[in-house]
Formats: sequence, structure tokens, C-alpha cells
Amino acid sequence: MAAEIRTFTCLTDNFGYLIHDPATKATASVDAPEAGPIIRALEREGWTLTDILITHHHGDHVGGVAELKQRYGCRVVAPHDKSTKIANVDLRVVNADVIKVGSLLARVVETPGHTLDHVSYVFDAEKVVFAADTLFSIGCGRVFEGNYPMMWDSLLKLRALPDDFRLYCGHEYTASNVKFALTVEPDNPALKARAEEVARLRAENKPTVPTLLGDEKKANVFLRADEPSVAARLHMKGADPAQIFGELRERKNKS
Repeated sequence: MAAEIRTFTCLTDNFGYLIHDPATKATASVDAPEAGPIIRALEREGWTLTDILITHHHGDHVGGVAELKQRYGCRVVAPHDKSTKIANVDLRVVNADVIKVGSLLARVVETPGHTLDHVSYVFDAEKVVFAADTLFSIGCGRVFEGNYPMMWDSLLKLRALPDDFRLYCGHEYTASNVKFALTVEPDNPALKARAEEVARLRAENKPTVPTLLGDEKKANVFLRADEPSVAARLHMKGADPAQIFGELRERKNKS
């Protein structure tokens, strides 16, 4: 039986995600921005929380952990960096570790840059990646703790996943990401098509995720920093892709 995934809003613009294994009834929350929406989503489905898979230590991703742990006694899985303040951690994970959620298998990919402890969870059999604040649809996270070469390397890890994988990210930022990306690649047909789709989805109050990685590779300018046309647009022909990525991120920071 295929895994079931539910998407809902937490806080103001965070996404909450539940991934459920029908075979074993195990259910994981990817991050825990706040407890209330996660509890309500679980109750709607009749599911019991068995695991929380934390991607990084920022408060808007771990704020609900303590309450959920107390309520369900669930296992809390978190990145290995113990210097970060994440409550009630049961298991620390590093790159290439495999986590079981019932019979589902999640592969840990270290994706630092936004924070130094950031990890993404890849469910290969389900063709799904939960990338939190490393990779957004048509965007990427701000680089708070790492540096631009580090973040670019993390994006390349995610870009290397197959085109038919679905991307689930941490925030509903797609409309603003599209607006910025069009300033760099106004003639990109894949980006223009995505812009129309996002406008329609947001007008209908629907989420813009998941999105296919293959589509992101064509339309997300942050995944295209090694494209000659992007370098030319930035007047950076021949520059290292990590430098080009850094310039893109700096421009987005100011947009």
C-alpha cells in the first residue's frame, strides 16, 4: 500500500506534513511548527503520531515538539548537531542514515547552508523529498549559518534526485519566489508556465506544493546557477556557479 501524505498550514506560512504507512499505521510529522494543526490533522484522519522527523533547529520548525511528544510519546528524530536547542530528541541522524517509519524508509541527506544542522528526508520508494528550508518551489532558503558554496552544494544534492520525485518544502513562498525569478529569467517558458499555475492555485487558496523536481530544475533559478544563460543575465559569464548562486541569493534578499 502506498504511503499517504497530508499537507496543511501551520503558523502563518509554514507547511505541516504527515506521512502515513497504511500497512503498519505508523505516522510521522515532518517538523512540528506548532502542535494544534498537527493534532487536528491526525484526528481528521484517525492516525496516531509515532515519529517526528526534524529538519533543523529553527523555532518555526520545532515549536510543537514538546507538546506532541507529551501527548503521543512519539519518537523524535533530529540532526546530529547537539549544540542546537531541540527538545526531547530520541535519535540523532547523520548523512546516509535510514530511518524507518513503520515500513517506510527515509534516507537522511545533510543539506546545510540555511542552518549548519539542516537535513532533508528522502523517501526513495515513494519518490518524495522533504527539503524544508533548503529548497523551496522556485526558491531556496536564506543562508543564515552556512555560506554560499555550502548551500549551492546542498542544492546540487537535491537537484541530483530524479525528475519524478515530488518536492515538499517548508513554507508557502512560491508566489514571491516566482516574482523574483522572473526578474532574472523573464523569458523562461517553464517559469512563465509555473507563474500562471501559482497565480491560479493561490487565487483558489490551494497550496503550491508538492511540485515535481523535474519542473523545478527547469524553472527554479536557484537550481540553474550553472546555466550559461543565467550567468549572462547577471553579467557573470565564466564565474563559478557558487558565486552566481551567491549573487542570486543576495539579490533575492534585497527584493
